[in-house]
Amino acid sequence: MAKATKKQALGRGLSALLKDPENDIQSVSDKNADKVIGNVVELEIDSIEVNPFQPRSNFNDETLKELASSIRELGIIQPITVRKLDFNKFQLVSGERRFRASKLVGLKTIPSYIRIANDQESLEMALVENIQRQDLDPIEIALSYQRLIDEIEVTQEKLSDRVGKKRSTITNYLRLLKLHPIIQTGMRDGFVSMGHGRALINIEKKKDQINIYEKVVSVGLSVRETERLVKVYKESKNGGSSEVKKVSSREIPNFVSKGMDALKHHLSTKVDVTISQNGKGKIVIPFHSKEEFQRLRKLLTGE
Repeated sequence: MAKATKKQALGRGLSALLKDPENDIQSVSDKNADKVIGNVVELEIDSIEVNPFQPRSNFNDETLKELASSIRELGIIQPITVRKLDFNKFQLVSGERRFRASKLVGLKTIPSYIRIANDQESLEMALVENIQRQDLDPIEIALSYQRLIDEIEVTQEKLSDRVGKKRSTITNYLRLLKLHPIIQTGMRDGFVSMGHGRALINIEKKKDQINIYEKVVSVGLSVRETERLVKVYKESKNGGSSEVKKVSSREIPNFVSKGMDALKHHLSTKVDVTISQNGKGKIVIPFHSKEEFQRLRKLLTGE
């Protein structure tokens, strides 16, 4: 407990150092830079601006509130990372969910790991750090890869080394950006998975992609069923219209439809159902973060 108090006091001392105009640190070679750069400092939240390079664009309000509640009880466990812009002015590199949740709680300061980086370095740090997270959707990851390639000017081979992913993995994500924007949005919202997207990308015309996508969502096709439908669609002389009609005729039973509405209302989230040819089915409840999973688990188990 004494160590934690000492560390917090040190962070506040460094915060005061940063507010001294005579100690305006702009590079690692400046006086007292070693005391600040690479250290955790208590920074005023109002002195921090969000990162325009942030790859995440979707922030779930419910999970943010849950994180805010955790911060209110336990405080910030992992500091955010910022880069110094100007005198007493900083920009987020990573940790925007923690930053937003802290503002919801009403915190005035937040523990921050300080870096000095130019725009390109900040972009790379933000993108690479976020790619490693488990709660980004496939399109966010694909857009992050594309930005690194375009703006940092790296090849897929070099990008593979930087993010620790196989080149084939990066290629599969990048191919998703060829999907119709409606399908990309559906993937981000959890209506279809990356597996569905990889199947649909094999259809060249965007209009045909949408036709198949609508059937996949309305009927609740699995990835394997989608792959089969795409294959038949491509091989069929009439564009696969007969197969589409066949699949769309497999309606979801009324008892399932009514039950799904109640389940969606209870969980306050999207719920999918898949019905196989033999009448057996499965319920799929997507989640996008650890906090959201914990919320759903509590609602389903009552624990």
